[in-house]
Amino acid sequence: MSDSPAQNAFQGSLQTQIDTLPDAWRDALQAPHLQGILRKLDAMLAQRLAAGAEIYPLRPFRALLETPPESVQVVIVGQDPYHGPNQAQGLAFSVPSFCPTPPSLRNMFKELALEYGEPAAPPRNSLVRWARQGVLLLNTSLTVEAHQPASHAKQGWEHVTDALIMRVLREARPKVLLLWGSHAQARRQLLQLQPPAGPVEVLMANHPSPLSALRPPRPFIGCGHFRQANDWLQAHGESGIDWMLGKTPQAAAGYGG
Repeated sequence: MSDSPAQNAFQGSLQTQIDTLPDAWRDALQAPHLQGILRKLDAMLAQRLAAGAEIYPLRPFRALLETPPESVQVVIVGQDPYHGPNQAQGLAFSVPSFCPTPPSLRNMFKELALEYGEPAAPPRNSLVRWARQGVLLLNTSLTVEAHQPASHAKQGWEHVTDALIMRVLREARPKVLLLWGSHAQARRQLLQLQPPAGPVEVLMANHPSPLSALRPPRPFIGCGHFRQANDWLQAHGESGIDWMLGKTPQAAAGYGG
């Protein structure tokens, strides 16, 4: 383990963080099978920390704190947190604005510029401004070990985060699912497990990673998803998302913003 733990290193327990969640999210995690999975995850995390592993992020449930289920207009599904120190914030694809722009996020900004034009100033790498407008930025695994991508995949997190997406589908508010890459697209089957209470639009493309963003069959670059999502939301009476400016409070350049 590093002599100086990263600012975003996990500590404590999952249950302590769950206790701080909005009631609707906390209630969604109360099913007995999910409680069993969360206990196993807590035990696994404690064991890995005791063995000297550094785990990210500090707040695995950050996305839930920023975006309650009744506020969700858009769901963006990621895979697992960034595994470098001080990157992962608990929001899919997002890093603090003092960090270099990760390649997938760079391609997301490139796609936004194609759809809306080049911004007057470079966009901030922190996507808190999206989360506070109703974009649920949810990875399917909520923790990862330093420098070991997907190290906490298939440990039970997928069951937890699938349950959270199904909780969103119980809200009647119209919403768009942006499913980029095969991992995210596998979540489409949740629409059969939890028939949505309101209108849902599903937009699918390749992952924004440089490895796939330009490849067929559905290149991410040129997909038009950000504008399509807003057009659909506004046609269903919603405000849509200010993707480019996001003038929400406290969208700061520091670690928390």
